[in-house]
Amino acid sequence: MSDKSVSQTLTQFLMQHQPPGSKGDFTLLMTAIQTAVKVVEKNIRRAGLHGNFGYVGDSQNSTGDDQVKLDVIANNAFKAHLISSERIYLLGSEEEDKAVLVDKDKRGSYMICFDPLDGSSNVDANVSVGSIWGIWKVPPSKEISTVDEATHALLQPGAALVSAGYAMYGSATNLVITTGQGVNGFTLDATIGEFLLTHPNMTCPKARSIYSVNEGNERLWQPWFRNYVQHLKFKTKKPYSSRYIGSMVADVHRTILYGGIFCYPDDAKSASGKLRYLYEAAPMAMLIEQAGGKASTGTGRILDVVPTKLHQRVPVFLGSRDEIDLCLSFRAGSQAKL
Repeated sequence: MSDKSVSQTLTQFLMQHQPPGSKGDFTLLMTAIQTAVKVVEKNIRRAGLHGNFGYVGDSQNSTGDDQVKLDVIANNAFKAHLISSERIYLLGSEEEDKAVLVDKDKRGSYMICFDPLDGSSNVDANVSVGSIWGIWKVPPSKEISTVDEATHALLQPGAALVSAGYAMYGSATNLVITTGQGVNGFTLDATIGEFLLTHPNMTCPKARSIYSVNEGNERLWQPWFRNYVQHLKFKTKKPYSSRYIGSMVADVHRTILYGGIFCYPDDAKSASGKLRYLYEAAPMAMLIEQAGGKASTGTGRILDVVPTKLHQRVPVFLGSRDEIDLCLSFRAGSQAKL
């Protein structure tokens, strides 16, 4: 068998693409994430047979979303494997009210925020769902000894991320990652239990006539955004295609591969937006920018936001550069008329 037919594993790739300043600890951290993803993937595929579909009684997570059983399973898997890696100092999760401070004898030099199962409300319908994470270095000057101090330490801008990634559980299980040196995608080969490089150097097209937004919220939109979507439908030479899955991971994965724009704007119901900054918006913004696209809150670059709360929400507009510019031109136009 020739060398050309052998795909590089994720572990091999990471050994050659460490973030600046890493000395191997990052590879061990990503090994823990790989394992957690495999555990989540196996539980999703067996959920129907093992009775793990459906909600956890009246339970809600830290941001008020109803918890499904797989949310809890995925959160426990990520926590357990990240902590056991001994490369994490503290972590934040969509399913946790506050940061989790690792025991002193197991602390490492990284911080991580994650959404263990994005789009989980769709999982019973066999729709693609995913996991999202962002990784920061622990600030060297920080003295962190309490949960409140740990929560405050996590309030970092996306621009300080050293790595971001997501896993998507669908017809195949994909893992997409950036360490600040472009974006690369891997696919799980279940026969050998390894993620293999299948999408090297992923690049988001500069423009594409695809938009992705929950149009059920149209009555709540700001006028400028409603005008923008109407423009895409009725005033372009060729109508844009609408593609909305309702799982951020799946929608962003498609946007990176095919181009277009993904939007979750602020509106009359969600004045600050719907998506959480630290474990949804910021990691995806880093991936999109590293793939050559743009990511904006509507008023500025997503990665420049400095959060003030662990579960802070922001508006999100990300995708192809030309499509983002077109979208935000409508906002600028509306403001110019004021």
